[in-house]
Amino acid sequence: MPNFKISCPPFVIFALFFHRGVTNPNQATMEEVHEVVIVGAGVSGLATALGLHRKGIRTLVLESSDSLRAAGFALLTWSNAWKALDALGVGDLLRQTHVPLQRLVIHSAISGAVSQRQQFWDGRQRMQHEVRAVRRNQLLEALAKELPPNTIRFSSKVVSIEEEGRLKLLHLADGSTLKTKALVGSDGVNSVVAKWLGFRNASFSGRWACRGLAGFSKDYILKHQFIQYFFGNGFRAGIMPCDEKTVYWFFTWTPTDQEKEAEEDTVKIRELILARLKNSKVPKDVIEAIEGSDMGAMIPAPLKFRMPLHLLRWNICKDNVCVTGDALHPMTPDLGQGGCSALEDAVVLVRCLAERWLVLEVPEGEAAVWDYVQDSAKVC
Repeated sequence: MPNFKISCPPFVIFALFFHRGVTNPNQATMEEVHEVVIVGAGVSGLATALGLHRKGIRTLVLESSDSLRAAGFALLTWSNAWKALDALGVGDLLRQTHVPLQRLVIHSAISGAVSQRQQFWDGRQRMQHEVRAVRRNQLLEALAKELPPNTIRFSSKVVSIEEEGRLKLLHLADGSTLKTKALVGSDGVNSVVAKWLGFRNASFSGRWACRGLAGFSKDYILKHQFIQYFFGNGFRAGIMPCDEKTVYWFFTWTPTDQEKEAEEDTVKIRELILARLKNSKVPKDVIEAIEGSDMGAMIPAPLKFRMPLHLLRWNICKDNVCVTGDALHPMTPDLGQGGCSALEDAVVLVRCLAERWLVLEVPEGEAAVWDYVQDSAKVC
């Protein structure tokens, strides 16, 4: 049985308790009622579903698209994420296909000089930090393959939520409805569940990002390193290997008024990125790798975030409803912790649910939620 003893992340203080459910037995035969419904089959949603499955709790995951989405291409996963993946039982599988990064090297893109180095691992002894760039599609597939059949229901977009006694009634875009004893919103930065809880829209950071994957076998350039280049004026680029033949790259920038007009034009964005790179000290091989990427699959995205202080002011959970991942705390990629925090959220939530559902049997749901919030605050 996986060990789910991971401490609560600093600003992820939430809890969820749900009742055994007291419904009309005549209605139960006619209506679709689930133990736990998770909205969103992203990293946090699938991780939560898998963790609950490991604990013997059934879930239904509703995904609005018709397949698993790999937007973002890859995730930078640090030691805290690997602890969560190990708790979920998929860590070793993903280690087999993703190389460990040995160090972070930061360059000035203007002078080419190295401004900072941080060692993760010397290649021989125990890792100080376990850091890898994990391809998003492989992570989602690894989580999904461990779930029972029919756990994920695709083309199922939640459009509204209502309360019906102790249950939540979900209305889907196709006109169907279903009920659940517990609702977890893992549906991203524009979360329907977060809006139902009263969250404001996430704030725009003023920056945009493009990401991609490229074939790149010249290890003498990267040497299992995470390399970043700072251009100034909000421009930053990074590149790192996922495996021996594939690299993940990203580029962030603060657009000028003229560039704002091209934000959704992939051809113009490609020209912008390559022009900045070619007019810098970024190595030619790295530029050629990025230039050879499938730019058609690259979609520029605004970088949004939610202030941690806001989470202390808002109801991050209500009765038997809460949110995780980007639905709770979207963040810019500067710390490289977006995916890591989403995985941590899942493991903490699984531990909470398992304790309440399988052990404590507390009859007063709302009181149980806030008791656990207070306990979580002490742990953090």
